[in-house]
Amino acid sequence: MLQVSDLTVSVPGRRLVEGCRFDVGAGEVVALMGPSGSGKTSLLGCLAGLRSPDSGRVHIDDIEFTLLSASRRSQFRLNKIGVVFQGDELLPELTAAENVALPERLRGQSRRAAIDAGMAILDKLRLAHLADSYPEELSGGERQRIGVARAFVTRPVLVIADEPTGMLDPAATTSVVDLMTSACANLGAAGVVATHDRDVAARLTRTLHLHLGRVAEQVLAP
Repeated sequence: MLQVSDLTVSVPGRRLVEGCRFDVGAGEVVALMGPSGSGKTSLLGCLAGLRSPDSGRVHIDDIEFTLLSASRRSQFRLNKIGVVFQGDELLPELTAAENVALPERLRGQSRRAAIDAGMAILDKLRLAHLADSYPEELSGGERQRIGVARAFVTRPVLVIADEPTGMLDPAATTSVVDLMTSACANLGAAGVVATHDRDVAARLTRTLHLHLGRVAEQVLAP
């Protein structure tokens, strides 16, 4: 689903990512680890199409994503890429189901069709009991799980998460990570999770260690 080849990203006076390469298959979720400044955020930005690399290629679902125009990347991202944020980023005036349905509304679906899609993914991820709750009525872990459901509502081929458990306690962290891995497995999506938490990485398929902008090693999770 995802193939990164010789990716290089720089800013004036500094190379952020250099010759980075790795693959992620359908149903796999890999951890992206590395100290601050190692290039994780820049790499995720390229995977999401939010920035263009200096050189190299990103293939997503057999499409060379890096060759698309900015407008086509935006459309591809809306249809094919899900994003899980560090904070849940839910709109407080909307129910959980309405929040999950938002990407479908952005894709031009009617409100009814979008809600139906949101309910379908909530049901598939066993979160339907939260559908009518507002964010203020949910725990931090529940809100983040709703954020995960929102990332999967369009049936993406790639899901990107940047420190999705950084604000959660250990129990909520486990539930969010397990939800994301099971969703990727069930829907056949590839997942990339940037994290500093070794316990999170241990629950994923394998770990990519970034050092000075390069993938230094790949370790299978136990």
